[in-house]
Amino acid sequence: MKLKVTLTRSTIGSTQGQIATVKGLGLRKVRSSRVLENTPAVRGMVKKVMHLVDVEEIEVEQTEV
Repeated sequence: MKLKVTLTRSTIGSTQGQIATVKGLGLRKVRSSRVLENTPAVRGMVKKVMHLVDVEEIEVEQTEV
């Protein structure tokens, strides 16, 4: 399972730590999205900026090697 994280609000007025967290998640502009691994580190980053992002869990089909 992975997480699709979308920046829904601007980082204007946010603290430097929150801005750095949004950049660390790979989000640049409002409505930009990233599909990230569901790890404790990513979950912690999302929790820190929960008021700025929208998160949804997505199923990723495994391809056979």
